[in-house]
Amino acid sequence: MEKRFPLIGEEFPRLEVNTTHGKMVLPDAFKGKWFVLFSHPADFTPVCTTEFVAFQLRYNKFKELNTELIGLSIDQVFSHIKWIDWIKDNIKIDGKPVEIQFPVIADDVGRVSEELGLIHEKKGTNTVRAVFIVDPEGIIRAILYYPQELGRNVDEILRMIKGFQVADKNGVAIPHNWPDNELIGDKVIVPPAGSVEEKKQRLESQDKGEIECFDWWLCYKKV
Repeated sequence: MEKRFPLIGEEFPRLEVNTTHGKMVLPDAFKGKWFVLFSHPADFTPVCTTEFVAFQLRYNKFKELNTELIGLSIDQVFSHIKWIDWIKDNIKIDGKPVEIQFPVIADDVGRVSEELGLIHEKKGTNTVRAVFIVDPEGIIRAILYYPQELGRNVDEILRMIKGFQVADKNGVAIPHNWPDNELIGDKVIVPPAGSVEEKKQRLESQDKGEIECFDWWLCYKKV
């Protein structure tokens, strides 16, 4: 049977991993929480260092969203630890050292990277910059892949998790660049009507001021 990578909507594969915080089993280690697994090409590399600092600076914001972080590269644990120490000793924000608090997977034999599709032939033998967003049930909700030369926007990953949580709680869809959408600001999209009766109900809801609409198929509301 041909091997393929996990897809959006599927369960995150069960993986035993060695990390800077000891051995863990994913996704079990984060049961009941969202988590973001992000891979980086290698320790002691410039773009990766900026990303790790960015993730750490926003770590409390992730935790406020019941979300944990876990990094990964094909380096060994001792390399991860040394790099984390280097960041603490050499990077200061507002005069304070940056201490990486989330675990980092040491995938020195490439087993986890192969399972998740993190090594792309035309990008060498290092891991690409991948992101897996996984919900509290262990379901993959989003997958992002970046080339090695392009750093990620960590604020966008935060925005995605906020958007997923709002969508799940309210049964709505999230517009472009929410909560700063050019058309509807921080409001969210009401799913399109799926029948003539739903269309009628949609228009009635608009008349009652419960929702706003550009047309019956493009309605939105505040949550």
